Amino acid sequence: MALIHGGQLQQIAAQYKIPVTDWLDLSTGIAPLSYPIPEIPTHIWQQLPQTSPCLISAAKHYYQCETLIVTNGSQAIIKALPQLWQLKNSTVNKVYLPEKGYKEHAHAWHNAGYQLCYYHDELPEIAELSAHCVLVIINPNNPTGKFFDKKVLTRYQKAIKALKGLLIIDEAFIDIVSSEQSMCAQVNDEHTLVLRSFGKFFGLAGIRIGFLVANEYWYQLFSEHLGPWQVNGPAQFIAQHALQNKQWHYQQQQHLQILRQQQEQLLWETFDRKLVTQINGTHLFLTVGFHQQHIAKEIYVRLCQQGVYVRLTDEQDSLRFGITTQSNFTRLKNAILTGCKSLK
Repeated sequence: MALIHGGQLQQIAAQYKIPVTDWLDLSTGIAPLSYPIPEIPTHIWQQLPQTSPCLISAAKHYYQCETLIVTNGSQAIIKALPQLWQLKNSTVNKVYLPEKGYKEHAHAWHNAGYQLCYYHDELPEIAELSAHCVLVIINPNNPTGKFFDKKVLTRYQKAIKALKGLLIIDEAFIDIVSSEQSMCAQVNDEHTLVLRSFGKFFGLAGIRIGFLVANEYWYQLFSEHLGPWQVNGPAQFIAQHALQNKQWHYQQQQHLQILRQQQEQLLWETFDRKLVTQINGTHLFLTVGFHQQHIAKEIYVRLCQQGVYVRLTDEQDSLRFGITTQSNFTRLKNAILTGCKSLK
């Protein structure tokens, strides 16, 4: 069964009978400010997509790594990993994952027959990890915003290597954190993989491009498994230009930080403090937790009835709000106030 994600605006619009153009869509963690599309040469549209040395060079420099694979997003990697890991490890099937987090990871390992061991906010104790196990870390976590310092991850990386296991670090939202916190530069053997998203920080999720930072073993394995033409030529051209534009990176980080601070203040001021337990997140989304689980679902429905689409978390106890621009703040505030009326 396919999992439910944010970004399903067509479906939600039909369900609530509100035209797509009338919605405020905050259901994803995609930046509201996107990288300006450069002029794309005609020949790129006409040719089959080829490996772009310019893109590879730009990506290696941006992610500070030696080897990477260009993919059409993280999903193909996540889905293929359990099968490919079985080629190296056919006896032990234990995977440690965050209890709250991007559910496609758990979905893929479960479907492959692995034993899932969930940890809560904190990572499992190193002494608890078993030989040949897999440890999945989403850093920062979606939707909780939990972030683990690089020093902590380095300790786990050494432990997993000693156990001959596999450490998978999903850094889909890390672009808004200092680049020094990324683990990409420390991928130097077959025991660590790092997933990087392009579309979220650059606000261009529609072009479907991402990167897997891996050593030569995984590079060869995934290249053969995924086959040719993973990413179309125009997407590669856009990504190359975006990854090279350091000035835009800095401006985007500054803009998102300001918007996050303003939106977090708006949420605290607008929600009834008797309903809300906490607000956590990143510069790309904010997740609101509630004292009573049913409150989240009730407010979700009431917001949708007003054409405001947010993400009801898988546990249905929290609402995740994508960061939006100041021009939408008044509408968001009024929708929340209306949605919270008469709630207990």
